Amino acid sequence: MLNYIWLGMLVIGFAVGIMNGRIEAVTKAAMDSAQTAVQLSIGLLGIMCLWTGLMNIAEKSGLIRRIARAVRPLMRFLFPEVPQNHPALGAIVMNLVANLFGLGNAATPLGLKAMTELQKINPDKDTSSNAMSMFLVLNTSAIQLIPATIIAVRSAAGSRNPAEVIGTIWVATLCASITGIIAVKLFSMYGRTKQKGGTAKWK
Repeated sequence: MLNYIWLGMLVIGFAVGIMNGRIEAVTKAAMDSAQTAVQLSIGLLGIMCLWTGLMNIAEKSGLIRRIARAVRPLMRFLFPEVPQNHPALGAIVMNLVANLFGLGNAATPLGLKAMTELQKINPDKDTSSNAMSMFLVLNTSAIQLIPATIIAVRSAAGSRNPAEVIGTIWVATLCASITGIIAVKLFSMYGRTKQKGGTAKWK
């Protein structure tokens, strides 16, 4: 559906340009945008390769497992229904660490792996579990210690101080994560209350 929307916008833009006699300006804008997209992609490529490589080294060196053990009490609080040492917890930790360093694209495969593992222990396969909802909230809000992607985009766009947004991102992502965790916990409690009352199960 989104492809059709973008196609429609492009067709409308060219049609309006032709009707106004500004097709040359439309064509130039399209070419300039394509060039900018390529430049941004190249700028992102280097920093994404760097951090993805560091994440791979951290995983193979056992650093991720040590981090997982260190945050085990927090994981038990956030995901009480997930058994200890379950593969889902490792995937969740790796995804959160990748997001912590601002590697949105690198975190995607880890997020898919975590969701797959959580679905295996989900008693209701047609409904998202509380653990899946919590992980989705954490993955979306994603506290970012080093917003590498944002810094790379700002640097590629010519920003004189691409890292000046770090403080603002810390506050915004922290507030979003805390709010999301509270919301999931409250809705989970509400769901358990409704289930005990004999009404429809809600997760």
